[in-house]
Amino acid sequence: MSRDMSYDAVMARQNEIMKKAVGIDYDEFELGGLAFDYEKMMREVGYSIEDIIKIQQQTSVGNTPLIELKNITKLVRAVSPRGKGARIFIKDEAANPSGSFKDRRASVSAYRAKEQGYEGMIAATSGNYGAAVASQAARRGLKCIIVQEVFDSQGRGQPEILEKGRKCEAFGADVIQLTVGPELFYQSLRMLEETGYFNASLYTPFGIAGIETLGYELAGQVKECAGRYPDAVVITHAGGGNVTGTARGLMKAGCTDTKIIGASVDLAGLHMASDRDFNRKAFTTGHTGFGVPFATWPDRSDVPRNAARLLRYLDRYVLVTQGDVFYMTEALSQLEGMERGPAGNTSLAAAFAIAREMDRDEILVVQETEYTGAGKMPSSQLTFAKRMGEKVYRGDTSEDKPGKRIVIPLSPSQIKPKDVDLMQLKRSYIKNCIENSHVNKLSEKDVEFLTQETKLDGDEVEGIINGLEIR
Repeated sequence: MSRDMSYDAVMARQNEIMKKAVGIDYDEFELGGLAFDYEKMMREVGYSIEDIIKIQQQTSVGNTPLIELKNITKLVRAVSPRGKGARIFIKDEAANPSGSFKDRRASVSAYRAKEQGYEGMIAATSGNYGAAVASQAARRGLKCIIVQEVFDSQGRGQPEILEKGRKCEAFGADVIQLTVGPELFYQSLRMLEETGYFNASLYTPFGIAGIETLGYELAGQVKECAGRYPDAVVITHAGGGNVTGTARGLMKAGCTDTKIIGASVDLAGLHMASDRDFNRKAFTTGHTGFGVPFATWPDRSDVPRNAARLLRYLDRYVLVTQGDVFYMTEALSQLEGMERGPAGNTSLAAAFAIAREMDRDEILVVQETEYTGAGKMPSSQLTFAKRMGEKVYRGDTSEDKPGKRIVIPLSPSQIKPKDVDLMQLKRSYIKNCIENSHVNKLSEKDVEFLTQETKLDGDEVEGIINGLEIR
Protein backbone atom coordinates (compact mmCIF):
# COMPACT_ATOMS: atom_id res chain seq x y z
CA MET A 1 0.00 0.00 0.00
CA SER A 2 1.42 3.37 -1.01
CA ARG A 3 2.14 5.98 1.67
CA ASP A 4 0.18 9.20 1.97
CA MET A 5 2.34 11.84 0.26
CA SER A 6 0.10 14.80 1.02
CA TYR A 7 1.71 17.86 2.57
CA ASP A 8 0.30 17.23 6.06
CA ALA A 9 1.21 13.53 6.03
CA VAL A 10 4.80 14.08 4.89
CA MET A 11 5.37 16.88 7.40
CA ALA A 12 4.02 14.64 10.17
CA ARG A 13 6.71 12.07 9.28
CA GLN A 14 9.59 14.55 9.19
CA ASN A 15 11.42 13.23 12.28
CA GLU A 16 11.19 9.67 10.96
CA ILE A 17 12.43 10.75 7.53
CA MET A 18 15.28 12.82 8.96
CA LYS A 19 16.49 10.06 11.27
CA LYS A 20 16.79 7.65 8.34
CA ALA A 21 18.32 10.25 5.99
CA VAL A 22 21.00 11.53 8.39
CA GLY A 23 21.71 8.41 10.40
CA ILE A 24 21.59 10.28 13.71
CA ASP A 25 19.12 9.59 16.50
CA TYR A 26 18.73 13.08 17.95
CA ASP A 27 16.76 11.69 20.88
CA GLU A 28 20.07 10.46 22.31
CA PHE A 29 21.11 14.04 23.04
CA GLU A 30 17.95 15.22 24.78
CA LEU A 31 18.34 15.87 28.52
CA GLY A 32 14.73 16.54 29.36
CA GLY A 33 13.05 19.91 29.46
CA LEU A 34 14.63 22.22 26.91
CA ALA A 35 18.29 21.22 27.34
CA PHE A 36 20.25 18.91 25.10
CA ASP A 37 23.87 17.77 25.05
CA TYR A 38 25.35 19.90 22.28
CA GLU A 39 28.93 18.69 22.57
CA LYS A 40 27.83 15.06 22.57
CA MET A 41 25.93 15.76 19.36
CA MET A 42 29.04 17.30 17.81
CA ARG A 43 31.09 14.25 18.83
CA GLU A 44 28.58 12.12 16.93
CA VAL A 45 30.45 13.13 13.78
CA GLY A 46 33.04 10.59 14.79
CA TYR A 47 35.99 12.34 13.13
CA SER A 48 38.70 14.43 14.76
CA ILE A 49 39.72 17.68 13.13
CA GLU A 50 42.83 15.88 11.86
CA ASP A 51 40.57 13.23 10.30
CA ILE A 52 38.47 15.92 8.62
CA ILE A 53 41.55 17.61 7.17
CA LYS A 54 42.51 14.28 5.57
CA ILE A 55 38.95 13.73 4.31
CA GLN A 56 38.95 17.17 2.70
CA GLN A 57 42.37 16.68 1.16
CA GLN A 58 40.99 13.64 -0.71
CA THR A 59 38.74 15.94 -2.75
CA SER A 60 41.03 19.01 -2.90
CA VAL A 61 39.10 20.97 -0.29
CA GLY A 62 40.86 23.40 2.03
CA ASN A 63 44.43 24.63 2.22
CA THR A 64 43.23 27.87 0.66
CA PRO A 65 45.51 30.92 0.61
CA LEU A 66 45.56 33.71 3.18
CA ILE A 67 46.13 37.04 1.41
CA GLU A 68 47.03 40.36 2.99
CA LEU A 69 44.97 43.14 1.42
CA LYS A 70 47.73 45.71 1.43
CA ASN A 71 46.03 48.22 -0.86
CA ILE A 72 42.71 48.06 0.96
CA THR A 73 44.55 48.40 4.28
CA LYS A 74 46.25 51.50 2.85
CA LEU A 75 42.81 52.88 1.94
CA VAL A 76 41.52 52.11 5.45
CA ARG A 77 44.38 54.08 6.99
CA ALA A 78 43.78 56.99 4.64
CA VAL A 79 40.30 57.47 6.12
CA SER A 80 41.11 56.53 9.74
CA PRO A 81 42.23 58.57 12.75
CA ARG A 82 45.98 58.74 13.38
CA GLY A 83 47.35 55.40 14.60
CA LYS A 84 44.25 53.48 13.52
CA GLY A 85 43.71 51.06 10.63
CA ALA A 86 44.31 47.37 11.31
CA ARG A 87 46.02 45.10 8.79
CA ILE A 88 43.32 43.26 6.81
CA PHE A 89 43.83 39.70 5.59
CA ILE A 90 41.35 37.63 3.58
CA LYS A 91 40.99 33.85 3.44
CA ASP A 92 40.44 33.06 -0.23
CA GLU A 93 37.86 30.29 -0.01
CA ALA A 94 37.00 30.79 -3.68
CA ALA A 95 40.00 28.50 -4.26
CA ASN A 96 37.89 25.50 -3.19
CA PRO A 97 36.56 23.21 -5.99
CA SER A 98 33.09 24.76 -6.22
CA GLY A 99 34.25 28.23 -5.26
CA SER A 100 33.22 28.74 -1.63
CA PHE A 101 33.87 27.64 1.95
CA LYS A 102 30.78 25.44 1.71
CA ASP A 103 32.89 22.76 0.08
CA ARG A 104 34.23 22.18 3.58
CA ARG A 105 30.85 21.30 5.05
CA ALA A 106 29.74 19.36 1.94
CA SER A 107 32.95 17.30 1.92
CA VAL A 108 32.22 15.69 5.29
CA SER A 109 28.59 14.98 4.39
CA ALA A 110 29.63 13.37 1.10
CA TYR A 111 32.27 11.26 2.84
CA ARG A 112 29.74 10.16 5.44
CA ALA A 113 27.12 9.36 2.81
CA LYS A 114 29.60 7.22 0.87
CA GLU A 115 30.87 5.52 4.02
CA GLN A 116 27.34 4.62 5.14
CA GLY A 117 26.32 3.25 1.75
CA TYR A 118 23.91 5.94 0.60
CA GLU A 119 23.41 6.12 -3.17
CA GLY A 120 23.06 9.88 -3.30
CA MET A 121 22.65 13.21 -1.50
CA ILE A 122 19.91 15.81 -1.30
CA ALA A 123 20.18 19.43 -0.18
CA ALA A 124 17.55 22.17 -0.04
CA THR A 125 19.38 25.43 -0.65
CA SER A 126 19.37 28.46 -2.93
CA GLY A 127 22.93 29.36 -2.00
CA ASN A 128 26.47 28.24 -2.72
CA TYR A 129 25.93 25.12 -0.68
CA GLY A 130 24.05 23.49 -3.54
CA ALA A 131 27.08 23.77 -5.82
CA ALA A 132 29.31 22.47 -3.02
CA VAL A 133 27.12 19.40 -2.46
CA ALA A 134 26.91 18.74 -6.20
CA SER A 135 30.69 19.07 -6.56
CA GLN A 136 31.51 16.79 -3.63
CA ALA A 137 28.88 14.24 -4.70
CA ALA A 138 30.53 14.10 -8.12
CA ARG A 139 33.95 13.54 -6.52
CA ARG A 140 32.56 10.66 -4.42
CA GLY A 141 30.54 9.06 -7.22
CA LEU A 142 27.19 9.86 -5.60
CA LYS A 143 23.95 11.00 -7.20
CA CYS A 144 22.74 14.45 -6.21
CA ILE A 145 19.48 16.42 -6.08
CA ILE A 146 19.40 20.13 -5.22
CA VAL A 147 16.10 21.82 -4.37
CA GLN A 148 16.01 25.60 -4.80
CA GLU A 149 13.56 28.42 -4.14
CA VAL A 150 14.08 30.53 -7.25
CA PHE A 151 10.95 32.24 -8.51
CA ASP A 152 8.27 34.56 -7.25
CA SER A 153 4.65 34.08 -8.35
CA GLN A 154 5.35 36.09 -11.52
CA GLY A 155 8.04 33.63 -12.59
CA ARG A 156 10.89 36.07 -11.99
CA GLY A 157 14.13 34.44 -10.91
CA GLN A 158 16.83 36.19 -8.92
CA PRO A 159 19.99 36.20 -11.10
CA GLU A 160 22.27 35.04 -8.29
CA ILE A 161 20.11 31.99 -7.55
CA LEU A 162 19.82 31.15 -11.25
CA GLU A 163 23.62 31.37 -11.50
CA LYS A 164 23.98 28.88 -8.64
CA GLY A 165 21.44 26.55 -10.24
CA ARG A 166 23.49 26.48 -13.44
CA LYS A 167 26.59 25.64 -11.42
CA CYS A 168 24.83 22.72 -9.71
CA GLU A 169 23.77 21.35 -13.08
CA ALA A 170 27.31 21.68 -14.40
CA PHE A 171 28.43 19.31 -11.63
CA GLY A 172 25.81 16.78 -12.72
CA ALA A 173 23.12 17.41 -10.11
CA ASP A 174 19.39 17.28 -10.77
CA VAL A 175 18.09 20.74 -9.86
CA ILE A 176 14.48 21.23 -8.84
CA GLN A 177 13.45 24.88 -8.85
CA LEU A 178 10.40 26.10 -6.93
CA THR A 179 8.51 29.28 -6.21
CA VAL A 180 8.91 30.86 -2.78
CA GLY A 181 6.80 29.28 -0.02
CA PRO A 182 6.50 26.28 2.30
CA GLU A 183 6.91 23.84 -0.58
CA LEU A 184 10.71 23.75 -0.28
CA PHE A 185 10.89 21.73 2.93
CA TYR A 186 8.01 19.49 1.88
CA GLN A 187 9.59 18.63 -1.46
CA SER A 188 12.98 17.90 0.08
CA LEU A 189 11.39 15.63 2.72
CA ARG A 190 9.38 13.84 0.06
CA MET A 191 12.43 13.20 -2.09
CA LEU A 192 14.49 12.01 0.87
CA GLU A 193 11.80 9.47 1.66
CA GLU A 194 11.32 8.37 -1.94
CA THR A 195 15.02 8.05 -2.83
CA GLY A 196 16.57 6.98 0.46
CA TYR A 197 19.37 9.50 -0.17
CA PHE A 198 21.51 11.15 2.50
CA ASN A 199 20.26 14.47 3.85
CA ALA A 200 23.18 16.81 3.28
CA SER A 201 21.61 19.46 5.49
CA LEU A 202 23.48 22.65 6.23
CA TYR A 203 22.77 22.18 9.91
CA THR A 204 23.96 18.68 10.80
CA PRO A 205 27.07 18.13 12.95
CA PHE A 206 28.83 16.86 9.80
CA GLY A 207 28.38 20.21 8.04
CA ILE A 208 29.51 22.31 10.99
CA ALA A 209 32.51 20.06 11.73
CA GLY A 210 33.62 20.53 8.12
CA ILE A 211 33.86 24.29 8.61
CA GLU A 212 36.02 23.89 11.72
CA THR A 213 39.02 23.27 9.47
CA LEU A 214 38.60 26.80 8.09
CA GLY A 215 39.14 28.43 11.48
CA TYR A 216 41.87 25.95 12.39
CA GLU A 217 43.71 26.56 9.11
CA LEU A 218 43.27 30.33 9.28
CA ALA A 219 44.76 30.49 12.76
CA GLY A 220 47.88 28.60 11.71
CA GLN A 221 48.39 30.72 8.60
CA VAL A 222 48.11 34.01 10.48
CA LYS A 223 50.51 32.83 13.17
CA GLU A 224 52.99 31.66 10.54
CA CYS A 225 53.05 34.96 8.64
CA ALA A 226 52.54 37.42 11.51
CA GLY A 227 53.92 35.53 14.51
CA ARG A 228 50.64 35.59 16.45
CA TYR A 229 46.95 34.83 16.20
CA PRO A 230 44.49 37.35 14.73
CA ASP A 231 42.91 39.96 16.99
CA ALA A 232 39.54 39.59 15.29
CA VAL A 233 37.89 37.53 12.56
CA VAL A 234 34.87 38.83 10.63
CA ILE A 235 32.47 36.15 9.41
CA THR A 236 29.41 36.52 7.20
CA HIS A 237 26.36 35.36 9.14
CA ALA A 238 23.25 33.80 7.64
CA GLY A 239 22.13 30.50 9.17
CA GLY A 240 24.95 30.47 11.70
CA GLY A 241 27.04 27.56 10.42
CA ASN A 242 29.83 29.76 9.12
CA VAL A 243 30.24 31.54 12.47
CA THR A 244 29.87 28.37 14.54
CA GLY A 245 32.26 26.19 12.55
CA THR A 246 34.94 28.85 12.13
CA ALA A 247 34.80 29.84 15.80
CA ARG A 248 35.10 26.23 16.94
CA GLY A 249 38.10 25.73 14.64
CA LEU A 250 39.78 28.89 15.95
CA MET A 251 39.29 27.69 19.52
CA LYS A 252 40.73 24.26 18.70
CA ALA A 253 43.78 26.03 17.25
CA GLY A 254 44.29 27.99 20.48
CA CYS A 255 42.75 31.35 19.49
CA THR A 256 41.03 31.91 22.82
CA ASP A 257 41.43 35.71 22.70
CA THR A 258 40.41 36.28 19.08
CA LYS A 259 37.22 38.30 18.81
CA ILE A 260 34.49 36.66 16.69
CA ILE A 261 32.47 39.22 14.73
CA GLY A 262 29.44 38.31 12.64
CA ALA A 263 28.32 40.46 9.71
CA SER A 264 25.10 40.53 7.73
CA VAL A 265 23.54 42.76 5.10
CA ASP A 266 20.80 44.87 6.64
CA LEU A 267 17.52 43.89 4.96
CA ALA A 268 15.27 45.08 7.76
CA GLY A 269 11.64 45.30 6.68
CA LEU A 270 11.81 42.53 4.07
CA HIS A 271 10.18 39.18 4.79
CA MET A 272 12.11 36.38 3.13
CA ALA A 273 9.08 34.11 2.81
CA SER A 274 7.00 36.85 1.23
CA ASP A 275 6.27 36.54 -2.47
CA ARG A 276 6.50 40.30 -2.83
CA ASP A 277 9.77 40.64 -0.93
CA PHE A 278 11.55 37.51 -2.17
CA ASN A 279 13.15 39.25 -5.14
CA ARG A 280 13.55 42.65 -3.49
CA LYS A 281 16.95 41.84 -2.06
CA ALA A 282 20.30 42.21 -3.70
CA PHE A 283 21.80 39.20 -1.95
CA THR A 284 20.33 35.76 -1.47
CA THR A 285 22.28 34.96 1.68
CA GLY A 286 24.32 36.67 4.37
CA HIS A 287 21.48 38.99 5.32
CA THR A 288 19.27 39.69 8.32
CA GLY A 289 16.37 37.72 6.84
CA PHE A 290 18.32 34.62 7.88
CA GLY A 291 20.75 36.12 10.37
CA VAL A 292 18.33 37.39 13.01
CA PRO A 293 15.77 34.53 12.97
CA PHE A 294 18.47 31.85 13.17
CA ALA A 295 20.22 33.72 15.99
CA THR A 296 17.05 33.91 18.07
CA TRP A 297 15.86 30.36 17.30
CA PRO A 298 18.40 28.08 15.56
CA ASP A 299 16.18 24.98 15.73
CA ARG A 300 13.93 26.31 12.96
CA SER A 301 16.18 24.28 10.62
CA ASP A 302 15.43 21.05 8.74
CA VAL A 303 16.95 18.79 11.42
CA PRO A 304 15.68 18.34 15.00
CA ARG A 305 18.68 20.09 16.55
CA ASN A 306 20.69 22.65 14.62
CA ALA A 307 24.45 22.27 15.11
CA ALA A 308 24.89 25.96 14.23
CA ARG A 309 24.56 27.83 17.55
CA LEU A 310 26.20 31.21 16.93
CA LEU A 311 25.26 32.89 20.23
CA ARG A 312 27.66 30.44 21.91
CA TYR A 313 30.54 32.03 20.01
CA LEU A 314 29.68 35.55 18.82
CA ASP A 315 31.37 38.56 20.46
CA ARG A 316 29.89 41.22 18.19
CA TYR A 317 27.33 41.36 15.39
CA VAL A 318 27.26 44.19 12.84
CA LEU A 319 25.19 45.11 9.81
CA VAL A 320 26.23 46.76 6.57
CA THR A 321 24.12 48.07 3.70
CA GLN A 322 23.68 46.58 0.25
CA GLY A 323 25.45 49.62 -1.17
CA ASP A 324 28.42 49.09 1.16
CA VAL A 325 28.87 45.56 -0.19
CA PHE A 326 28.67 46.63 -3.82
CA TYR A 327 31.29 49.33 -3.11
CA MET A 328 33.69 46.85 -1.49
CA THR A 329 33.15 44.33 -4.28
CA GLU A 330 34.44 46.90 -6.74
CA ALA A 331 37.23 47.97 -4.38
CA LEU A 332 38.46 44.39 -4.01
CA SER A 333 38.52 43.99 -7.78
CA GLN A 334 40.16 47.30 -8.60
CA LEU A 335 42.60 47.60 -5.69
CA GLU A 336 43.58 43.96 -5.14
CA GLY A 337 42.82 42.34 -8.51
CA MET A 338 40.41 39.86 -6.89
CA GLU A 339 36.98 39.52 -8.48
CA ARG A 340 34.81 37.77 -5.91
CA GLY A 341 31.11 37.34 -5.18
CA PRO A 342 28.93 39.27 -2.71
CA ALA A 343 28.74 36.97 0.33
CA GLY A 344 32.40 37.25 1.36
CA ASN A 345 32.33 40.91 0.52
CA THR A 346 29.65 41.37 3.18
CA SER A 347 32.25 40.57 5.83
CA LEU A 348 34.84 42.58 3.90
CA ALA A 349 32.61 45.68 4.03
CA ALA A 350 32.21 45.18 7.77
CA ALA A 351 35.94 44.59 8.19
CA PHE A 352 36.77 47.80 6.34
CA ALA A 353 34.73 49.79 8.84
CA ILE A 354 35.88 47.86 11.92
CA ALA A 355 39.56 48.14 10.92
CA ARG A 356 39.20 51.92 11.28
CA GLU A 357 38.44 51.39 15.00
CA MET A 358 41.49 49.17 15.57
CA ASP A 359 45.17 50.00 16.06
CA ARG A 360 47.57 49.72 13.13
CA ASP A 361 49.47 46.83 14.66
CA GLU A 362 46.33 44.72 15.05
CA ILE A 363 45.29 41.98 12.62
CA LEU A 364 41.77 41.60 11.26
CA VAL A 365 40.86 38.62 9.06
CA VAL A 366 38.00 38.38 6.60
CA GLN A 367 37.26 34.70 6.85
CA GLU A 368 36.03 33.91 3.33
CA THR A 369 35.61 34.80 -0.29
CA GLU A 370 33.28 33.18 -2.80
CA TYR A 371 33.39 32.67 -6.55
CA THR A 372 31.64 35.08 -8.86
CA GLY A 373 29.79 34.54 -12.12
CA ALA A 374 27.38 36.22 -14.50
CA GLY A 375 24.45 36.21 -12.08
CA LYS A 376 26.53 37.31 -9.12
CA MET A 377 28.11 40.37 -10.72
CA PRO A 378 27.10 43.79 -9.35
CA SER A 379 25.86 44.72 -12.83
CA SER A 380 23.44 41.76 -12.88
CA GLN A 381 22.24 42.38 -9.34
CA LEU A 382 21.69 46.09 -9.81
CA THR A 383 19.99 45.68 -13.18
CA PHE A 384 17.57 43.19 -11.63
CA ALA A 385 16.93 45.55 -8.70
CA LYS A 386 15.99 48.31 -11.13
CA ARG A 387 13.64 45.91 -12.96
CA MET A 388 11.95 45.28 -9.61
CA GLY A 389 11.33 49.00 -9.22
CA GLU A 390 14.18 49.86 -6.85
CA LYS A 391 16.21 53.04 -7.15
CA VAL A 392 19.98 52.65 -7.44
CA TYR A 393 22.25 55.64 -6.99
CA ARG A 394 25.39 56.95 -5.29
CA GLY A 395 24.90 59.21 -2.33
CA ASP A 396 24.17 59.30 1.38
CA THR A 397 24.09 55.67 2.57
CA SER A 398 21.70 56.56 5.40
CA GLU A 399 19.06 56.77 2.66
CA ASP A 400 19.46 53.06 1.86
CA LYS A 401 16.08 51.34 2.18
CA PRO A 402 15.88 47.57 1.54
CA GLY A 403 13.42 46.79 -1.23
CA LYS A 404 13.20 50.43 -2.33
CA ARG A 405 16.64 52.06 -2.58
CA ILE A 406 20.21 50.81 -2.94
CA VAL A 407 22.58 53.66 -2.15
CA ILE A 408 26.23 53.11 -3.03
CA PRO A 409 28.73 55.19 -0.99
CA LEU A 410 30.41 58.18 -2.57
CA SER A 411 33.42 57.66 -0.31
CA PRO A 412 34.85 54.72 1.67
CA SER A 413 34.55 56.85 4.81
CA GLN A 414 30.77 56.42 4.55
CA ILE A 415 31.00 52.68 5.25
CA LYS A 416 30.05 52.32 8.90
CA PRO A 417 28.95 49.23 10.81
CA LYS A 418 25.61 49.19 12.59
CA ASP A 419 25.84 47.16 15.78
CA VAL A 420 23.14 44.67 16.66
CA ASP A 421 22.20 44.45 20.33
CA LEU A 422 23.48 40.97 21.22
CA MET A 423 21.78 41.06 24.62
CA GLN A 424 18.43 41.60 22.93
CA LEU A 425 19.09 38.63 20.65
CA LYS A 426 19.93 36.52 23.69
CA ARG A 427 16.75 37.58 25.46
CA SER A 428 14.75 36.66 22.36
CA TYR A 429 16.53 33.32 22.11
CA ILE A 430 15.77 32.41 25.73
CA LYS A 431 12.12 33.42 25.27
CA ASN A 432 11.81 31.38 22.06
CA CYS A 433 13.61 28.42 23.61
CA ILE A 434 11.20 28.29 26.54
CA GLU A 435 8.06 28.87 24.50
CA ASN A 436 8.94 26.42 21.72
CA SER A 437 9.91 23.73 24.20
CA HIS A 438 6.62 24.11 26.07
CA VAL A 439 8.42 23.99 29.42
CA ASN A 440 6.55 25.27 32.46
CA LYS A 441 9.37 24.95 34.99
CA LEU A 442 13.08 25.05 34.24
CA SER A 443 15.52 22.69 35.89
CA GLU A 444 19.07 23.54 36.92
CA LYS A 445 20.21 21.62 33.85
CA ASP A 446 18.01 23.83 31.63
CA VAL A 447 19.45 27.02 33.14
CA GLU A 448 23.00 25.71 32.71
CA PHE A 449 22.22 24.93 29.08
CA LEU A 450 20.96 28.48 28.50
CA THR A 451 24.15 29.93 29.99
CA GLN A 452 26.18 27.88 27.49
CA GLU A 453 23.91 28.89 24.62
CA THR A 454 24.13 32.62 25.33
CA LYS A 455 27.62 33.10 26.85
CA LEU A 456 25.95 34.69 29.88
CA ASP A 457 26.45 33.83 33.54
CA GLY A 458 23.78 32.14 35.62
CA ASP A 459 22.58 35.35 37.29
CA GLU A 460 22.11 37.06 33.92
CA VAL A 461 20.10 34.12 32.57
CA GLU A 462 18.03 33.94 35.76
CA GLY A 463 17.30 37.66 35.46
CA ILE A 464 16.07 37.26 31.87
CA ILE A 465 13.93 34.24 32.83
CA ASN A 466 12.39 36.08 35.79
CA GLY A 467 11.62 39.01 33.51
CA LEU A 468 9.72 36.63 31.24
CA GLU A 469 7.67 35.43 34.26
CA ILE A 470 8.29 31.80 33.31
CA ARG A 471 9.56 30.41 36.66
